[in-house]
Amino acid sequence: MNNNNSTFRAALDTTNLAISALLEQIGQLRTGDAVELINELDLDDQVTLFRSISTEQAVLFLDQPELHYADQIIDSLDNGRAAEILNGMSADRATDIFHDLDWPSRNRLFSVLSPETKTALKKLMGYPADTAGGLMTTEFIAVPSTWTVEQTLAHIRQVERSRETVYAIYVENPETRILQHVVSLRRLITANPQAGIAEVGRDQEPLTIPPMMDQEEVARLFRKHDLLAIPVVDEQHHLIGIVTVDDVLDAMTEETSEDAYKFGGMEAFTKPYMQISFFEMLRKRGGWLCILFLSEMLTASAMQHFEVELEKAIVLALFIPLIMSSGGNSGSQATSLLIRALALQDLKLGDWWRVALREIPTGLALGSMLGLIGFVRIAIWQKTGLYDYGEHWVLIGITIAVALIGIVLFGSLSGSMLPFVLQRLGLDPASASAPFVATLVDVMGLVIYFSVAVIFLTGTLL
Repeated sequence: MNNNNSTFRAALDTTNLAISALLEQIGQLRTGDAVELINELDLDDQVTLFRSISTEQAVLFLDQPELHYADQIIDSLDNGRAAEILNGMSADRATDIFHDLDWPSRNRLFSVLSPETKTALKKLMGYPADTAGGLMTTEFIAVPSTWTVEQTLAHIRQVERSRETVYAIYVENPETRILQHVVSLRRLITANPQAGIAEVGRDQEPLTIPPMMDQEEVARLFRKHDLLAIPVVDEQHHLIGIVTVDDVLDAMTEETSEDAYKFGGMEAFTKPYMQISFFEMLRKRGGWLCILFLSEMLTASAMQHFEVELEKAIVLALFIPLIMSSGGNSGSQATSLLIRALALQDLKLGDWWRVALREIPTGLALGSMLGLIGFVRIAIWQKTGLYDYGEHWVLIGITIAVALIGIVLFGSLSGSMLPFVLQRLGLDPASASAPFVATLVDVMGLVIYFSVAVIFLTGTLL
């Protein structure tokens, strides 16, 4: 018993020393670097760390979207400690954490929050996460249009620590609470202190967005107008929140990751790779693999249909991998280009025919280029004795060249049209994953290949 107690005390002392050393190290790092260091710890050590650091430090770290296990850390702390941290956090980040908690944990923590935090969470959690309302924060600076510049500056000094940003001041009608102007901090500082705040604001109507606007459209506006923040207003033009550029960047990073997963042929993961459980990995990767495998079975069916041709001219089988990969590659290229163009709104749904007219000559040119390379390769192998394709090697070369033209053309055309079809059906164009396009082109590529072979080789090899 004494030995067990001694071992436990020794382990506890070691843990305390490690935490003390970690606290000292974190205190010397920038916030982003400290978060990276914390992410290297397992969950239990992270919880121990957050129990040891000050509330101000905990708020600083948990306000960073890059911090792993944020929801589990909050859930593991006692109610009082968790409430202190959540009350000090930015409203939009606290909302993100609440979205990740299960319902029992939400109810438990919500009951101990401050009235201000409760009000902010109720408002923000009422909007989908991928909309302007889901991205916005309620921590902004708004003043009545009757104030002077001096009054506004004094107000900023009082509340700046509790606001997301002070670079823009929103001027409202004191009676109707309707947004009238947006004043930059630069204009405010350089203005006459006795001037009315309404006089400092620009004459043009401020750029605003509705709370249900999709986050991709919000990002497009930020990029188009070089914004740092944009006000979110309701139908009566009342200011209900602002979206800041850092939140847009975080959302676009998440959106890009989701599209990358889809384009790779799997469901999107919301956790870092090392935090994904074995069964979640199987569930999100296995479903797509099964769908793609079943689709690839059509390739076997296509080959079975041309079984007689393969038996007569076994040499045709040598070029099947070449044919299939070229069509799949051209289709994947076209799909990548179109998904990107649609995401940036360089193209709209009605532009599909313009894209088709552009991809047809492009596919023909690319196919001709590959076809020429394929024919030259067969000629070199034949003439140098590296492989004997037989007396009809010229016809085989022509078959490969013409087949490549047709397959690359089909790949380019189908790969470019599929994102339009998905968008027309209300689906994410990124769902036109490279494996899916490659599977489609594989099947049709074999049909094109053997059809061309029948045309050129009937009476000789066939």
